[in-house]
Amino acid sequence: MHLRVTFVAAARSSSLLAERFEDDRPLDQAGWDEVQRAAPELVPLAAAELRYCSPTPRSRATGDALGFAPLAQPALRDCDMGRWRGFTLGEAMAREPSAVDAWLADPRSVPHGGESLTSFISRVGGWLDTRPADDGSRIVAVAEPSVVRAALVYALKAQPSTYWNIDVRPLSTITLTGINGRWNLRLEGVPQYA
Repeated sequence: MHLRVTFVAAARSSSLLAERFEDDRPLDQAGWDEVQRAAPELVPLAAAELRYCSPTPRSRATGDALGFAPLAQPALRDCDMGRWRGFTLGEAMAREPSAVDAWLADPRSVPHGGESLTSFISRVGGWLDTRPADDGSRIVAVAEPSVVRAALVYALKAQPSTYWNIDVRPLSTITLTGINGRWNLRLEGVPQYA
C-alpha cells in the first residue's frame, strides 16, 4: 500500500524580491497569468482522489483556478514567523541582522518568536505521514513554496539546513511516493493522472 502525493507550489502573489514572510496576499496578475499558462499540464492532477491546499489565499486561488476544489489544511500553512510576519527578508535583516543570521544558521532557533525551521519541517512531515494509506491513493496539495521545501527535506530525511538549498518555483510540482515515514522523490514530466 502506497500513496502518491503531488505538491504544486502556489502561483505568485508578488515578485520574488517583494516576497513576505507568511504572505496573505491573493494572486497578483502575474500569478493569474502563470496559472493560465500552466493549466494544461496541471489540470489533470484534479483526478486525484484527495485534493488539499495551504490555507493562504494564493494557494486556495491556485487550486480553485486549476479545478482542484481543494480542502484547506492548517498543517500546510507557512512557517510561523512571529514578529517578522509580513516582512521581507531584507526588512527583517535591516531591523534585526544578528537575529536573522542566527535563524539562518541554526534550524532550531526562533529569534522571531514564532516557529523554528525544525518544528516547521516536522509539522509538514506529520501531515504527510497521516494521509490515508489506501493502496494507490493519489493526493494533490497546493502549498506555499516553503511548505513544498519542508516536505522535501522531511521526505528525504535530509538535514534541516538543506531547506535553504532547495529552490521551489511557482507552479512547479514534486511527487512523493510511499507511506508513513518512508518516502521517495519521484521526478517526472507531465503528470500521468487520467
